[in-house]
Amino acid sequence: MVVELKLELRMAQQLVLTPQLQQAIKLLQMSRLEFVESLRQEVVENPVLEEEPRDMAPEWYGNEETGGGAAGQGESTLERANQSDNRALAQATSGTDRRASEIDWDRYLENHALQAPISSGIRRETEDRPNYEATLSRPTGLAEHLLWQATMSDLVAEELRFAELVIGNLDERGYLIMDGTAPDDIVSLLAEEAGIHPEDAEEVLALIQLFDPIGVAARTLQECLLVQARNQGMDRLVLDIIANHLVDLGKRDFDSIRKALRVSLDEVYDVARFISDLEPHPAREYPGNAPHYVVPDVYVHKVGDDYFVSTNDDGMPRLKISRYYRSAMRGNKEARAYIQEKLRSARWLIRSIDQRRKTIERVTECIVEKQRDFFEEGIGSLKPMILREVAEELGLHESTVSRVTSNKYVQTPRGLFELKFFFNSAIRRVSQEDIASESVKQSIKRTIASEDTARPYSDQKIVELLAGNGVVIARRTISKYRAMLGILSSSRRKRYF
Repeated sequence: MVVELKLELRMAQQLVLTPQLQQAIKLLQMSRLEFVESLRQEVVENPVLEEEPRDMAPEWYGNEETGGGAAGQGESTLERANQSDNRALAQATSGTDRRASEIDWDRYLENHALQAPISSGIRRETEDRPNYEATLSRPTGLAEHLLWQATMSDLVAEELRFAELVIGNLDERGYLIMDGTAPDDIVSLLAEEAGIHPEDAEEVLALIQLFDPIGVAARTLQECLLVQARNQGMDRLVLDIIANHLVDLGKRDFDSIRKALRVSLDEVYDVARFISDLEPHPAREYPGNAPHYVVPDVYVHKVGDDYFVSTNDDGMPRLKISRYYRSAMRGNKEARAYIQEKLRSARWLIRSIDQRRKTIERVTECIVEKQRDFFEEGIGSLKPMILREVAEELGLHESTVSRVTSNKYVQTPRGLFELKFFFNSAIRRVSQEDIASESVKQSIKRTIASEDTARPYSDQKIVELLAGNGVVIARRTISKYRAMLGILSSSRRKRYF
C-alpha cells in the first residue's frame, strides 16, 4: 500500500455567516424585551457606543420638512445620517491603494460628531407614562400574605420554620407540591428538615390550610375542597361525596352517586351545586397568576379608508457614537486599532437595528394588505395565508419572515395580536373560497355559545351545522379545535340543574 501526499486546488462556493450577519439575524428574531436588553448590553460592552438621554431630544425632532409624524421624521433623518456616514467613509477611504484597515477615522468621527445621534427607535412627542401612584407599591404575593399570617400565629421557632418550608413549596395554584414526592410523604420530609415531629407538622399544616385563602397548601383537590367544606360547616353528605365520589362528580355521573349513597337525585344536585361554588385554585387571585402584559412592536392605524403601519419605538435606547474616542485615537497605535474595531461593530449594530425596524414594518404592511378584509370586517373574514406568500411578495426568505413574526405583536383597530396569528391553514368550503382555520375556531366557539346548555351540541352535530354554512370539516378536527379553545366535551358541558 502506497501513501501519496499531493496538493490540489479546488474552487467551491460556500455560504459563510459573518459575525455581523449572525448579529443581524439574532436581533431580528428577538422579542421586544430581549431586543432592548441586548442593546443595553451592547452599550455596556462597546465603549464607542453611548445612549442618548431621552429628555435631550435633538433639533431634528419636530422638523416639519421631514414629513408628518414621528416615524416619518425618524426614518428621513436616519436615512440622511446613513448617507452622510457613507459619504464620510467614501472620503476617508478614497484612493485605490488604501486598504480598509487604513480608514481615516479622524475625518469620519469629525463628520459624525456633527450629526444627530442615531436612534434605535424614534420617540413620540407624547409618551404614555404610568401615574406616580402606580410606581409606589406592588401587590402582595401569596407567599408574603401567608408568611405574615404565620408570623402572627403562636408558632414556636421550629413550627414557623416548617410553615416557611410549606409556603416555599406551593405551586401557582396554591397546592403543596414536591416533584417526585408522593403527597402523603411531603409533610414528613419537610418536618424532618424543620426538626419537628410529623404529627406536630400535620397540625401546623392544618392551621396553614385555614389561612386566607381557605384551602391553600392542600396536597390534592380533594383535600382542598374538604377544608373549604368543613370551614363552612357542611353536613356529612357533602363531605362524603367530596371524599369518596369526586371522580363520579367530575364525570357528572349523578345517578351512580345517588345509588351509592341512597339519596334522592335532587339532594345530589344540591351538593353538586354547592361544590361547584368552591375554589379549586386558592391562589387564583394573587400576583403569581396575574396577566402578563404585552407591549406591541408595531401599530396599525386607520386613517380614512387607508391603513398605516408604524413601529413602536417608545422606550428604545437612542444610540450614538461617543466623541471622546476621536481624541483617544490620536498618537496611540494600539488604541487606534482597538477603537477602529469597536467603531465597525457599532456601525454594524446601528445598521442592523435600522434593518430590523424596516423589515418588521414591511412584513406588517404586507400582512395588512393581504388581510384587509379582516381589518374591515373582523375575524370571520380572516383569509388563509402562509409564510411563503409574504416571503415571495417581499423578496425575502421564508425563514426571515418566520423570525420577524415570532414573538412580535401588533396593535390594530381590531385589538392586539401576535403577527403569527395572521398565518392560518386553509379549510375547504363548498362552492366558496377557502376559509382560515382561525375563523373556523371562532365559528365553533359561537356555535357552542348559542347552544342549549341542557342539550349541548355533540362534535358531530357541530360538523353538520358548519356544513350547512358551506364549511366541510371532520369531526376529529372539531374535537381538536375545541380542545385548543379550552371547551369541554358535550357530556361535561351539560347542565343538570
